[in-house]
Amino acid sequence: MHAEIFLNIWHLITRLGEAQIVLPAAALTVSALLVRSSTRRLALSWLLLITAAALITTASKVAFIGWGIGWAAVDFTGVSGHAMFAAAVYPMLMLAMVADRLPSRYRFASFALGCALALAVGLSRIAVGAHSWSEVVAGLLVGGAVSAAALVVAKSATLTRRPLVSAAVFAWLAAAPFQLQALQTHALVTRLAVTMSGNAAPFRRSELARRLRRIHLTAHPGA
Repeated sequence: MHAEIFLNIWHLITRLGEAQIVLPAAALTVSALLVRSSTRRLALSWLLLITAAALITTASKVAFIGWGIGWAAVDFTGVSGHAMFAAAVYPMLMLAMVADRLPSRYRFASFALGCALALAVGLSRIAVGAHSWSEVVAGLLVGGAVSAAALVVAKSATLTRRPLVSAAVFAWLAAAPFQLQALQTHALVTRLAVTMSGNAAPFRRSELARRLRRIHLTAHPGA
């Protein structure tokens, strides 16, 4: 019973990493930053960084699904999109939407709160059996690089109060996981990868495991 409750909680947390939920929240935040000249550079930089991270993540998935390019030793089949989006968006979102309402000395705390949320999303991907540790760590690193770079730009920006935008962002994040059905983004990426590679079927994680066993048998023929 307790295990089922915890699993349901993990499923709820993992939804906060879905592109259809996290990207609208990021779009609202970016729009608010674009309005003021003092934060326009931050908004554009953050947007470009998120786009680059999304392309890297998609490319890693297409590489495995289409051509079997992965890392068998660490069970890596591509960057976790949920972990990447969470790490790329939530730290800066919290900084922009929360820190402006707090004394400057608490800004780091709001950024850290976003990092903690991103970490929770990453752990949820392992808890629900969607990704391996290596894939989640890769997602957190790619997304974390986005937030770290955006944070450098944010140091020269003057964040101002946006109570209505903040309320809209947090209302969206609170309601969306319960109202929206999960998009089958993996199916779309799979279709793209198969089309690009020209293979009859996609590569799957089980094939990566078989590859690892073959490597082990080659290295230890008597095992």
